[in-house]
Amino acid sequence: MPTTADTLKVTETQAVSAHGGLYVGVDIGGTKVAAGIVNDKGEIARQTKAAMATHGTAAEGLKAVLDAIGAVLDGNSSLKKSIRGIGICSPGPLDPHTGVIINPPNLPCWRSFPLAEEVSRIYGIPVRVDNDANAAALAECLWGAGRGYRNVFFTILGTGVGTGILIDGNIYYGRTGAAGEGGHITIDPQGPRCGCGKLGCIETFIAGPAIAKRGRTRIEAQPAAGKAILELSDGNLDLVTSESIGKAYSLGDPLAREILLDTVEFLTIWLGNVIDLLEPDVIIMGGGVSTMLRPFFGEVRNRLPRWSVNSRCQEIPIIPANYGNEAGIAGGAALTFQVAK
Repeated sequence: MPTTADTLKVTETQAVSAHGGLYVGVDIGGTKVAAGIVNDKGEIARQTKAAMATHGTAAEGLKAVLDAIGAVLDGNSSLKKSIRGIGICSPGPLDPHTGVIINPPNLPCWRSFPLAEEVSRIYGIPVRVDNDANAAALAECLWGAGRGYRNVFFTILGTGVGTGILIDGNIYYGRTGAAGEGGHITIDPQGPRCGCGKLGCIETFIAGPAIAKRGRTRIEAQPAAGKAILELSDGNLDLVTSESIGKAYSLGDPLAREILLDTVEFLTIWLGNVIDLLEPDVIIMGGGVSTMLRPFFGEVRNRLPRWSVNSRCQEIPIIPANYGNEAGIAGGAALTFQVAK
């Protein structure tokens, strides 16, 4: 297993020598923890990735996070003095107000663990914890595609569907901090059972695994039409993924286009509901599936009037996120930057 030192990637930019404050953003996943230094313009200067002690003890999980933070600071005392805060993106459920990790299914090392308090105790600076979609939404609003907009609906489309809502530039948490679970809005009560337990959540229709499943079903029904997708999946139907479908589409495959247009229809239904409920100033879409669907953003806009009662629904921009794989690092930094500014 590689250590933090083994995997440290350092990109030196003017961000480290910026006159404003610096912030550490940490992105915790089920297998990896990444950390980076971000300046007050949202530029990421240094970053590192290391293994996460997912199935270890709570102390081992904390050590993995502290090791990543320590590695990105690299023993530089002047750099440490410039750090104004640490922001951490973690899988939930969690309490963003207290920084306690409650019981995330893919991080069994932590149960009711006061992560923000523990990290703050070590470094003596403010620490905030939130989920990745909320944090990434904030980063986009402060520094990315959402700059200049007050009310933002942000979504990460990937292996799941995460969402963040910003009202007047602030994360909307709801009464207890549990708001913003837009990926678990039911659009079909007869639909597939979601991992959350509900039926027909939008996640079961537009997340990467859902697209792959729909593709496999279509290929089984039309083996000849699915030849191109199968070739990109080593000839194995079980290996068909949303990525292979997207690749086939980019090569001009008609069946891949049909599968993605099915996804576009579900996406439009969902966004029509979002617009009718929130009428945001902008819709920002991030994540791997979003990148694959980017050529269809115009198609989504064209279809919106069928699924929204808002007569001006097509005026709302649908735009790609600025931060890609570094959204968690930028998002973590944004959490503490907002408090410090």
